[in-house]
Amino acid sequence: MRILSLLHFSGNLPNTPIAGVLSTLGLSFWCPPLLSPNISSTRSCFCTMAEMQDSHNEMGLYTPNPEVRGMTCLNRDAFNKTIHVPVIKVKKEIINRLMKSLKHRLIQRPSLKRVIEDPKDEVNKLVLLDPYKVKSIDSFAESDHALFKQFDVSPQVSQYELQLTYENFKCEEILRAVLPKGQDVTSGFSRVGHIAHMNLRDHQLPYKNVIGQVILDKNPGITSVVNKTNTIDSAYRNFQMEVLAGEENMITKVKENYVTYEFDFSKVYWNPRLATEHDRIIGLLKARDVLFDVFAGVGPFAIPAAKKNCTVYANDLNPESYKWLLHNCKLNKVERRVQTFNADGRDFIKTTIKKELLKYANVPSAEEKPSLHIAMNLPALAVEFLDAFKNLLEEEPCSSFIVPTIHCYSFSKDDDPLQDVKARAESFLGTTLEDCSLHLVRNVAPNKEMVCISFQLPTSVLFQSDTGEPESKRPRTAKESKLD
Repeated sequence: MRILSLLHFSGNLPNTPIAGVLSTLGLSFWCPPLLSPNISSTRSCFCTMAEMQDSHNEMGLYTPNPEVRGMTCLNRDAFNKTIHVPVIKVKKEIINRLMKSLKHRLIQRPSLKRVIEDPKDEVNKLVLLDPYKVKSIDSFAESDHALFKQFDVSPQVSQYELQLTYENFKCEEILRAVLPKGQDVTSGFSRVGHIAHMNLRDHQLPYKNVIGQVILDKNPGITSVVNKTNTIDSAYRNFQMEVLAGEENMITKVKENYVTYEFDFSKVYWNPRLATEHDRIIGLLKARDVLFDVFAGVGPFAIPAAKKNCTVYANDLNPESYKWLLHNCKLNKVERRVQTFNADGRDFIKTTIKKELLKYANVPSAEEKPSLHIAMNLPALAVEFLDAFKNLLEEEPCSSFIVPTIHCYSFSKDDDPLQDVKARAESFLGTTLEDCSLHLVRNVAPNKEMVCISFQLPTSVLFQSDTGEPESKRPRTAKESKLD
């Protein structure tokens, strides 16, 4: 912040020689509301604070210079802008006591000091006020005047020329000024540790480097800004990305629901918007329960379940996800309670889950029985894996058999997403789900919802005799299926 000049006048100055000098220099000054009648004849020499404020409102007081429109390479100096703001003088020894009471009148700008030195006054400091709230001495409420009287402060308002710089503008103000008029402004992002992950639209791509640099500048702790460049790979659930600004280090650390995870964001799937859903499912578990995580990723279901003293079987096909799953189990000291697998989800169901379910086929009724849960968080394809449970066990269940509960996720673009997901799950299971719960997880995109369907796996599916009907087709591969 740089103060260019202080112009503080009182009395009937417009008719004085000083006023003429100032007019010659192209400067203006503000006079108190109680002015002499002859002011109207010299109005061209000065403007009142109210008139000046109206002018700024028309231009947009905190709008960057129009010259920055269309900028594709960030020039911070182009944002320097001079505005006029009201100030009052306050004695240095009472500044701290007065500031708290005046906080509702102070200017609010990023990186802007609201109390500054007056180079021509060793006794007082200058307090910058909000030009939208203070236009003259009449802008102060009775309580303000009582405060001024208590601290022996003159309520005289003076006009300052103040230079705003790039640091004093907000992120959205900068981007709105740079992008063409009428275009959507993207200032939001998903934060993954030190990485800001953006999904820019096509019309924003010419300005991607400016957008990335502004996001980097305006968000402390962010050291890398990336943009997604393709859809999620349906097999490994990762996507290509480009670095818009900052470092290219994609190995990051995040904390979710009091659990720490580390991973390479460019090679695995992680979505911070799913923290609430992870916590919801973990809330259904109790100590000694069993969780089978078919598409475990880096462990957002598996590790919290293990920390809750559950037995966990966690699987992921992506070798990178599997590597970081192992790492995060050790990082959180739960490796003894989590068995990890690097297999196709269908194979995991037909081998590991089948083997473990058989252990619970004849649990003595006197024993306290754990609950069995199967998480299937691959929204693009998970419902298509449900047919792997058909005929999984050959023997008819005994009365003490523990029926597992499945939590299966899916995307839907249907007008009725809940009914759509239920119908598709029933189609792959080959049966009607009489008792199930459907939960809207989040809106992924316009007309695209993420849904979780939870149900106890029908024994008629799990133990039904082989009818000789062909098994449902295997889920599409990454090349065959693209996510929106």
